Amino acid sequence: MARAGKRPRRPGPPGPYALVPWLLMGLGAFSNLWQGESPNPWVGGLGLLAFNSLYISVVFRGFDSNRRDSPTSYVLLAAMAVITFGLAIGYGGSWLLFFPLLSLACGTILRGRRLVPALAFLAACAVAVAVWRGDHVSEPWTIGYGTFLSGAVTAAILTLSETVTELRATRQELARSAVEAERLRFSRDLHDLLGHTLSVIVIKSEAARRLAPRDIDAALAQVTDIESVGRQALTEIREAVTGYREGSLATELARARSALTAAGIEPVVRRSGPPLTPQTEALLGWVAREAVTNVVRHSGATRCVFVVESTSERVRLTVTDDGRGPDEERGTGPAGGTGLKGLTERLAAAGGSLESGPGSQGGFAVAAELPVDAPSAPHGDPCAAPSP
Repeated sequence: MARAGKRPRRPGPPGPYALVPWLLMGLGAFSNLWQGESPNPWVGGLGLLAFNSLYISVVFRGFDSNRRDSPTSYVLLAAMAVITFGLAIGYGGSWLLFFPLLSLACGTILRGRRLVPALAFLAACAVAVAVWRGDHVSEPWTIGYGTFLSGAVTAAILTLSETVTELRATRQELARSAVEAERLRFSRDLHDLLGHTLSVIVIKSEAARRLAPRDIDAALAQVTDIESVGRQALTEIREAVTGYREGSLATELARARSALTAAGIEPVVRRSGPPLTPQTEALLGWVAREAVTNVVRHSGATRCVFVVESTSERVRLTVTDDGRGPDEERGTGPAGGTGLKGLTERLAAAGGSLESGPGSQGGFAVAAELPVDAPSAPHGDPCAAPSP
């Protein structure tokens, strides 16, 4: 039985605070100032303070698309470049490491065709200054390589994260549009289905009322037609609703989130493995729907966890809550309902199984297992009887 863990956090794009620790590269320069190894320590200290302040300002502006392309960002970046060249030329040694930091800041601001020439120029300048000074602990080309790589990697990561963020927003918008389109389709289908039928029933009812006083046989014929039309309408409505409700597991999990949240219960959903066939998703959708109904009605839980684990052959859906657990003696718990019994029969017919009972950490647990290629679920709903 899967344990209810913490809510998984979706990894998001990096923020500006992720680039602040890189300022530790300037500890060597600070150490030189602290130990009195650098001439004009007040000049070096003011330069170090100005560089760090400009670095933080530029990096934070780089994560704001509106401020990133503003003239102020380029002015601050140019000021950083002036200070970097001044400190590197004047002090050398550990102060040359400000070139990779300047390149990193360039990677947060520059995009497109301007990035590569700027980084290449900056790397060449770093190599030239290192060769001219000749007092760095490593080879001059490593300063140039690190300078170019710092900006290039930063720009690539930020560009990729921005693209992922845009794709997620687009996917959410498409999902909302799909839901709205489905609602519109269903409302239109019901309108088309019931509009004519109800009009016929109203007309025939009026005819039966008018005919009843003078021709009872004709009135009974109209009533018979009304009964026939009503039965046909019920059949068509059942077919329409069945087709609408036989949705995917993802749809049922989304509805479960909404229902549980409305009931004050925290929903947690975890999915792993390859995609499922529509037939398997439909069967597991019934399990998720029944489990949510029991959790909302009977459990008194504060948290409900859905875990979907699939392989190339089998898929398993586990639903656990932290509520009171089964209460079979009073017949009010989920184990006493007919919904889970109907689901057990339905999954057994598809080659699967359903287990329910107390969870390993309290509460109640429902575990459904099916073959990935489960046969199509019948339109009849054997678990349609409500839970007690």
